[in-house]
Amino acid sequence: MLVALLGMAALAQDGTPKFDPRLSVHTILREDIFAGFMANDDTRLTLGEKNLAVLEVERPAEKASLTAWKGCVALTRAVHAHEAGRADEFAAQYRRGMELFAEAERLGPANGSVKAIMGGTYAALSDRLPEAERSAGWEAAYQNYKGLWAMQGPTAAQLPLHDRGELLAGVAQSAERTLRGVEAAEFARRIVETIPGTPYATAAKRWLDTPELRGRSHLGCQTCHEPGRLAAATARLRNQ
Repeated sequence: MLVALLGMAALAQDGTPKFDPRLSVHTILREDIFAGFMANDDTRLTLGEKNLAVLEVERPAEKASLTAWKGCVALTRAVHAHEAGRADEFAAQYRRGMELFAEAERLGPANGSVKAIMGGTYAALSDRLPEAERSAGWEAAYQNYKGLWAMQGPTAAQLPLHDRGELLAGVAQSAERTLRGVEAAEFARRIVETIPGTPYATAAKRWLDTPELRGRSHLGCQTCHEPGRLAAATARLRNQ
């Protein structure tokens, strides 16, 4: 009931949606939620959480993806609590994150967005979890990225650079961290060979040439979502 009330309160007085329906839920949410775990910006994370509540009312068909984003928020809050020494809060938020991710998988077992959100969340946050949870986090990252690769791999060449780079990097990184070294090297070489001259290829070549980097450096996050950022997407829509 509270979520519904928050969402309805965000609607304009004439009853129109708060968000342009042409914008994806990912475009609307990701910058604020990413700021939460990349810059430890709790204000932005809270804004993302409020927008999630609005979108649950406006976009019921996107429930699987929105539930995955809620899981991302919960896991981010769990990491923040762990790093601040708040063990009880960590346990509660971690449990909530796991429950939300399980629900997102149930709602969208073949939903690529769910797999991308979960894989990216685990890849970004697993090293910041308590040691007892890190291996499971990286295994979950691997399983989600491999599931996404099974769906998108055959047409990966048609994906935008950012999406293709993050997909290949996610498989390579998570394979390495789950002791699947041969597969990790295979996907790192795919980056070098299929998207040469890009920041992803530069990072992957350095990673292949310097084995001691593999447990410490990340292959992902080499480019930004610039064309798909909220301000850019909103500006394009205004000009249409």
